[in-house]
Amino acid sequence: MKAIRQYTFGEPDVLQIDEVPDPQAGIGQVVVRLHAIGINPVETYIRAGIYPKPPTPFCPGNDGAGIIESIGENVTEVAVGARVYIAGSVSGTYAEKALCDVSNVHHLPERTYFAQGAAINVPYATAYQALFNRGRAEAGEIVLVHGASGGVGIAAVQLARAAGLQVIGTAGTDRGLDLVLSQGANYALDHTKEGYLDKLSKLTAGKGVDLILEMLANVNLGNDLNFLARGGRVVLIGNRGENNQGIVEINPRAVMGRDADILGMTLYNASASQLRSLHAAIVAGLENGTLQPVIGQEFSLDAAADAHRAVIDNRAYGKIVLIP
Repeated sequence: MKAIRQYTFGEPDVLQIDEVPDPQAGIGQVVVRLHAIGINPVETYIRAGIYPKPPTPFCPGNDGAGIIESIGENVTEVAVGARVYIAGSVSGTYAEKALCDVSNVHHLPERTYFAQGAAINVPYATAYQALFNRGRAEAGEIVLVHGASGGVGIAAVQLARAAGLQVIGTAGTDRGLDLVLSQGANYALDHTKEGYLDKLSKLTAGKGVDLILEMLANVNLGNDLNFLARGGRVVLIGNRGENNQGIVEINPRAVMGRDADILGMTLYNASASQLRSLHAAIVAGLENGTLQPVIGQEFSLDAAADAHRAVIDNRAYGKIVLIP
């Protein structure tokens, strides 16, 4: 089969397409023939060597969607031919086939096409974890979603609206602002405009927002704290910049005076029970149509380097996927 392999760390061109043996399912494992593969920002950091470096060579990726091709011993949860989305892979997903533990494949409803299936795991699981398990979101609260036109942002808007929250989303283009509103946000703000957060006072009748999902903490965190309601929370999902470039200064009084919380998160810290719960909720949302991933761009498998460049450019309008 064809697969992307990475032999060293660096610029996107280190992603090479190779011919490798087909994976074989062991005990408690399945092989998925992939129809679409999700690209996530974290994979660009791993590729560049910013994150802890896995042993080389390796095949990147944890997200995808396709058909179960074979199953190993003791697998009773799924059958050959089942449509699934992937939430973690033993072999990596930038390939024509992926080896997965059976606990990491989930039912993909017929109404959700494969490219959408590849856009589920990291974006929707991250958004759910940030909103509910870390951010303690409740119906009737107001949530500000920074970068709401990206993969995690769209997921957060859809999940929050389905749970009865009021949503204010930000984006940087007219197209992105229209997308944010089309996904159910009550208001959309242009984050390229100076003082755009000043509008929050009017939109919240002077109360401030109860919860902020922050995709770019190194740029926004110091300002976010000034617009929280009493008891408000900021959940940090993303922070860019190598070494000291990602460090920010905050005024502790902005936190103290509001009894506010700054909460970090990474999906890899989610417990097994949290993962089971959030994937059950995601599948239910896909089945009833409240969750519908938006695909921004599709690239062929051998154009993985171009897909990484598109992610880095950060002109987010939906999810970027590879099609084997």
